[in-house]
Amino acid sequence: MNIPQSNLPRVVIIGGGFAGINLVKTLANKNFQIVLIDKHNYHTFQPLLYQVSSSGLEPDSIAYPLRKIIKKHKTSFFRLAEVQQVIPEKNEIITSIGHLAYDYLIIATGTTTNYFGNKAIKDSSMPMKSVPEALDIRSLILQNFEKAAIADSPEKRRALLNFVIVGAGPTGVELAGAIAELKNNILPRDYHDLNPKDMHIHLLEGAERVLPPMSEHASKKANKFLENLGVNVHCNTFVKHYDGFTVTTNTELKMKSETLIWAAGVIGAPIQGLKAEALMEKTNRYRVNQYNQIENYTNIFAVGDIALMSTKAYPNGHPQVAQPAIQQGKLLGKNLQRLIDKKSLKPFEYNDKGSMATIGRNKAVVDLKHYKFGGFLAWFIWMFVHLMSLVGFRNRVIILFNWTYNYINFDKAARLIIRPFRK
Repeated sequence: MNIPQSNLPRVVIIGGGFAGINLVKTLANKNFQIVLIDKHNYHTFQPLLYQVSSSGLEPDSIAYPLRKIIKKHKTSFFRLAEVQQVIPEKNEIITSIGHLAYDYLIIATGTTTNYFGNKAIKDSSMPMKSVPEALDIRSLILQNFEKAAIADSPEKRRALLNFVIVGAGPTGVELAGAIAELKNNILPRDYHDLNPKDMHIHLLEGAERVLPPMSEHASKKANKFLENLGVNVHCNTFVKHYDGFTVTTNTELKMKSETLIWAAGVIGAPIQGLKAEALMEKTNRYRVNQYNQIENYTNIFAVGDIALMSTKAYPNGHPQVAQPAIQQGKLLGKNLQRLIDKKSLKPFEYNDKGSMATIGRNKAVVDLKHYKFGGFLAWFIWMFVHLMSLVGFRNRVIILFNWTYNYINFDKAARLIIRPFRK
């Protein structure tokens, strides 16, 4: 892998997500040699993936080069590779470009889409966990519009314009709102030969309300916003089967659709080689202690979505969102320095800053510790928080410009089929 030998302890970090990059920044130019490994050469700001898939943003505005993050770190290195196995007995990993020894190993591989064992849904639905997947959804939506314009039957046209989103968590709710804005603002202007009334957005949720992780206040507000946008919300509804054309549910609801977007859950993305008992089988997350050490290992850690730290407040692990990952990455960086200095480690305590979701123009919900509200103020706060959380000044400027342009013109400027999608 061409990593130079060094007298400094080598920290190998697998994954350039929120946890990984915050760990790298915390350890910058300290007494460590850092090797960051990822199968992509960029960090993805996942909370805004849905805007790429709905033509609101271009992918380069939510992605940031990993090498740019470490360019001023004299003892940090990046390698574009996929880690295939950990050999803890040798303190070594096997990757697609070779072997590498480590003193400390941090697994920050995040999650992947969870299909709950349903192969038909996996084969026929559209996931949205990465930039390429978001681009595929964007292409498919726009291709459906083009095909609907020349469809030779009303049934075919309705199937092309029938969009089903499964999972009404923040991702599903935000995506449903964004696609509804395409229907309300773009379809009437760009496609004069299509009737917007023929386009339908269905949001399916297995729980009894949308946004199950958030408060009932937020759920009711979000449901009302969605209905006002024309989204059909179906709670207590599970998808049993989807073959690419017909959606079958546990209720009497059955519909024809050529687009089903799966946002119904995630599962950890572990790496082979660690003891089976270190992994929570149901969620594929590593069991970690209060210092993020993986169970039965002293020099192997897991941070972010892949880590399951059971506490009194969070017996099933912390929420799989950005803030726990950011906070764990920062604290682990400080704890690694404390290990070198032979000081006691500090336990992780999650500072819950609240949760939020946007449903479209001037519509969002925010849950803070003592306040819960929705509407324009919540939408403005959502925009500000996400804008300031982006990595890189350029990305902030580009997104601010895009949001301002879209707001003034009721437009989504990135309506481009750059890479046609084929099922």
